[in-house]
Amino acid sequence: MNLSIHSDRILIVGAGVIGSVYALRFARSGLDVTLLARGKRLEALQKQGLLYNENGTIQQIPIKVIAELDDEDIYDFIFVPVRYDQAESALEAIKNNRSQTIITLTNTVGYDSWLEIVGERLLPGFPGAGGDLKDGVLYAQFGTESGQGTIFGEINGQTTERVNHLAGLLEHAGLTYIIEPHMKAFHISHAALAAVNKHFYTEDGTGMVDLETARSDSTLSKLAADIKRNIKQVEQSGIQVIPPETKQMADLPEEDIIARYRQMLSNDFIIDVKLGNQAVSRRAEILLLDEAFRND
Repeated sequence: MNLSIHSDRILIVGAGVIGSVYALRFARSGLDVTLLARGKRLEALQKQGLLYNENGTIQQIPIKVIAELDDEDIYDFIFVPVRYDQAESALEAIKNNRSQTIITLTNTVGYDSWLEIVGERLLPGFPGAGGDLKDGVLYAQFGTESGQGTIFGEINGQTTERVNHLAGLLEHAGLTYIIEPHMKAFHISHAALAAVNKHFYTEDGTGMVDLETARSDSTLSKLAADIKRNIKQVEQSGIQVIPPETKQMADLPEEDIIARYRQMLSNDFIIDVKLGNQAVSRRAEILLLDEAFRND
């Protein structure tokens, strides 16, 4: 075991699905992890610990939680796994803390506003896990099961000491990862796909369409057309589309994209992610991403 990794202090800002997933994995691997939580979620974590589903059984693990971050409370890594529409306010809330590495795990189409807030401490990333919180219980799927690991990298593409250190931390926790030398290109490419999830929201904005509507030709044909348009827009702006599988979608016939999404929407976990409670809460984020592509 790398003793420096084992002695690292980790803070996760936000105890939603993604924050709870990483806290769980870090805590189970014996790492020193703290969750910054608010309101009812804070109270639940203090009273019950972190509750999670494992093979149909609800398990519990004690977790350190705080309600506020002191400026002098220094961590080796601060993870910020919040929605795109929440990222600036989350970074503003911790900007005076003196910790030197702040890892954002979220969608985005650029880093300028984040750099203005936290400067070179920013290390952009993307989560390698997903799931839902139901009645305070975490239902999670990690990158090892979903085929995607945690993605991160310096904005300038260099493999720095902190990048290697973070890789070791994730490896110790049993989490797969990719060190991405073109993080901005990856984020924009991923946002091109994430934005099309707007088609799963009801027109009145109150929730999600039902599964039959989500899988219909009417819905998926609009989604497929937007995927092709968004990816081509990325290419036309001179940005590399990452990964290659995303780039290939621009060249697929729309009926192939429709078939792929229809197959995805036969998987219970993906149905939950696309149409469940967490999807409802992501509406503002998805609409902001869509707006970024339509206004570019």
